[in-house]
Amino acid sequence: MPEGTVLAFDFGIKRIGVAVGECLLGQARAIDTIRAEDNEARFAAIAALIAEWQPALLVVGLPLALDGSEHDMSSRCRRFAHQLEGRFRLPTVLVDERLSSTEAEIRLTEAGLSWKARKQQVDAVAAEIILQDYFNVQHTSVSQAA
Repeated sequence: MPEGTVLAFDFGIKRIGVAVGECLLGQARAIDTIRAEDNEARFAAIAALIAEWQPALLVVGLPLALDGSEHDMSSRCRRFAHQLEGRFRLPTVLVDERLSSTEAEIRLTEAGLSWKARKQQVDAVAAEIILQDYFNVQHTSVSQAA
């Protein structure tokens, strides 16, 4: 696993949730939701986050059907990941994101947030879940190899 900061993205057509974490600590946290639908505005917002956080790695959630098969959003996310890698020259990893938005919604509901407040945060929290899953898998792999 690389050292340094990691930015994670929960890609959507209308919104992109963003989370950040440090490889050494293995802890993710939600930081932002990009709400621009125009690609140039989206990538400008991502460029600003990359300049601020200086990540060593980018993680993109890959939506899959419950049976593990891919669908239309899977190919869109793969394309988004390739665009990130090409534009920012940073290694980009795809991570299975099945049920991350559902889990984010449950967490926010349990925290007592209103529907409107949940809608504002659900994508960033989903990105946090995706990144935390990545860290958990990486740390499990490292401890099993030791």
